[in-house]
Amino acid sequence: MDASPDALLALAADGTVLAVNAAAARLFALHRDAFTGLDHRLLIGEGFRDDVAHLLHQLLTHPEEHPPPLEISALRGDGTETAVELAVAVLPGLDPDGTQPNGAGISGPAGARLLLSARGTAHRKTADANLREAMSLLTATLESTADGILVIATDGSVAGFNDQFLTMWGIPPEMMEADSEEPALRLVMAQIADPVPFAARLGEVQEDPAAESHDVVELRDGRTLERYSRPQRVGEKIVGRVWSFRDVTPRRKAQEQAQQALMDLAVQAEKLRAMAFQDPLTGLANRAVFNDALAESLQEPRLKTVDVLLLDLDDFKEVNDILGHQAGDDMLIEVSRRLRGCVPTADVVARLGGDEFVVLLTACPDADAIAACIVRCLHVPVTIGGTVLRPSLSLGLASLGQDSVGPSELLRHADIAMYAAKAAGKNRFLRFHPDMMQALVQRTHMESGLQLAVPRGEITVDFQPIVSHRMGQVVQLEALARWDRGGERIPPSIFIPLAERTGLIGEIGAEVMATGMVQLSQWLSEDPSRSLAVNVSGVQLQEPDFAENVLRLAEASGVAPYQLVVEVTESVFFDADCSLIQQLSALRDTGARVALDDFGTGYSSLGRLQDLPVDTVKIDKTFVSMVRTGNERLPILSSMINMAHSLGLTVTAEGIETAAQADYLTALECDSLQGYLFSLPEPGDRLHQALHHAEEALNALKGR
Repeated sequence: MDASPDALLALAADGTVLAVNAAAARLFALHRDAFTGLDHRLLIGEGFRDDVAHLLHQLLTHPEEHPPPLEISALRGDGTETAVELAVAVLPGLDPDGTQPNGAGISGPAGARLLLSARGTAHRKTADANLREAMSLLTATLESTADGILVIATDGSVAGFNDQFLTMWGIPPEMMEADSEEPALRLVMAQIADPVPFAARLGEVQEDPAAESHDVVELRDGRTLERYSRPQRVGEKIVGRVWSFRDVTPRRKAQEQAQQALMDLAVQAEKLRAMAFQDPLTGLANRAVFNDALAESLQEPRLKTVDVLLLDLDDFKEVNDILGHQAGDDMLIEVSRRLRGCVPTADVVARLGGDEFVVLLTACPDADAIAACIVRCLHVPVTIGGTVLRPSLSLGLASLGQDSVGPSELLRHADIAMYAAKAAGKNRFLRFHPDMMQALVQRTHMESGLQLAVPRGEITVDFQPIVSHRMGQVVQLEALARWDRGGERIPPSIFIPLAERTGLIGEIGAEVMATGMVQLSQWLSEDPSRSLAVNVSGVQLQEPDFAENVLRLAEASGVAPYQLVVEVTESVFFDADCSLIQQLSALRDTGARVALDDFGTGYSSLGRLQDLPVDTVKIDKTFVSMVRTGNERLPILSSMINMAHSLGLTVTAEGIETAAQADYLTALECDSLQGYLFSLPEPGDRLHQALHHAEEALNALKGR
């Protein structure tokens, strides 16, 4: 009896307790000696005693029926009640003859003895509440979307739908609850302009349950719907299919209007080609025309404002390298068309060469508004050769001020402002300011210093512990790049983007990874569960031999691949090409893991995580900082963690600075924690202090 985790009570024929096990003493909060001779009814909640008596009577009179367990309240020794599941059985070796009258005893064979089994069920309430909350969140999400959702089980039955689906197709709710789906299907087919391909697509996905589909459906009433379909999976098993319908009628009309506008622009382009000094590719004015017009405007005394807007496409070289020069030419032509539409009153719109354009405005009341309009209008997706591209540009604005400047100087000011816009993050415009000249000199100086940072040994590595509250120890160290130049530490937020722009990130990243592996090789070898995390830029992942180089460094330093964690940001998956996915997949095939850093700050959604080659998500510190007292109710944190766990991913919370934040995330079953509460990033020679500080912080949390 003592080996059973359930509470067991042996009853005599008169209903008194003969013996109990240790689990019963714990459940009822009584010493085992206190049970002997005790009437079993004193252990049952008053409102359930008749039900228990009926259960015992049923067992004794019909032992072959095995009555089901009861959900009751049990009375504990301290006067409290607890929810239990009660089952009964007849102890073997009984005399089948005779009966005993009712009363304090139990009606049944004389001398009969019973065994009561009680199991606590209080923990189920929390699980049921969590399940109801999750289902409520799922229902609210489905009903809040603008898409019509229909879920079909593998047997063809309707498994679920939202109200938007019924509204979109005009289907009465009772029709979906009928025994047959045929009436609803006939109603849908009657609204489709061309039902043959619609039905054909249904047949295709039925033949291939794992297939995904996307097409456009035209309705008789003039509406246009996008239809998406993908399999519904539970683990690796396909249990149904999800259909999503989106009304894109407004977008289609807008596209038709845009096409008409492009046709109008094409007519204007034909007229420009007839003019002298055209750019042969785009039909815009060329450099000579712009220079003459700028010089003339600066000599005109009545003009109070002269503005030069110089713009350059961001990362245009990649279009030529990846898609070819024809695609690059098509992009330039499209940009020139949009640019003309943004500044119809401009004096000159010219292409200076390559992907560089310039606009001359005179007597313009608000050149900043024009610049903002250009940036906004050009940053709209365009399809080039079947590939969807999103042009991005940096624009510099220079205006004639009180000081008289020549044409070349004004154009140079616009050029400096344009490169300042690129340095500030691209896809924006900046107006020239004299301070930019100094910033340009400093940026050039820093860039030249970064070229020699690795050879001079200026790139070092700090390590920050990542702890597991459940395991009570440091399970991972994140390697963080540092640049110490002439006694000054340059922040990573400054030199990492500069390294990416200059192509030095590969050299710096390899140095950080190699240094981290060498300095942590002994620490990693002491415990196979430990790991090293290294941040990787999207630029590094574009190197064809990135994965091979990482594994070569690991082998040289004696670090096992499964102890490596590659951290990438969400932005690397924006229009990620196949080679990037292949690089990460190649690392994961060897046992290395991929972590999605700063999760929640980019464009990704939790639902898309299942399509990405990642093993861990790192919740950004901006979400952790919302926890101040630890008494907040933050559904966004619990949803992120629960959904990640449901996808088989582990979760790390960044930016833990207080014990309240650590306790809050631990209560949400966050797998690991990282932040200043446990340790600041420390160099390799202070690694022992960092680990010691992290362990002290963990011990302090356990003692709370």
